[in-house]
Amino acid sequence: MSFYLFRGRYSTESLRALVDKPEDREKAAGEMIASLGGKLHHLFFCFGDDDVLALIEAPSDAVMATCALVVGASGTMSGGSTTKLMTSKEAMAAMSAAQSGRAAYRAVGG
Repeated sequence: MSFYLFRGRYSTESLRALVDKPEDREKAAGEMIASLGGKLHHLFFCFGDDDVLALIEAPSDAVMATCALVVGASGTMSGGSTTKLMTSKEAMAAMSAAQSGRAAYRAVGG
């Protein structure tokens, strides 16, 4: 399974609803992600450009895209993004693969 970082900004209507009637969004998100075969590891509320950060583990990019589409289509968020994450082991494998790929690449101006 792969890891993903979801960053989201609540819509004004969603923020108003959360202030009027606080609810556990971690539970709601976790249940939806689990129903699609993934796992919500953490959901953080934050200050700054984003209102929410979530660390999600999903079996495929397609499942993560499905999660993002479900949330996006709900109208809960006014914006957001998903970043696919790599473990250190996965990054090391990519670095090793880059050694052989380097021989086939011509740099700009080279």
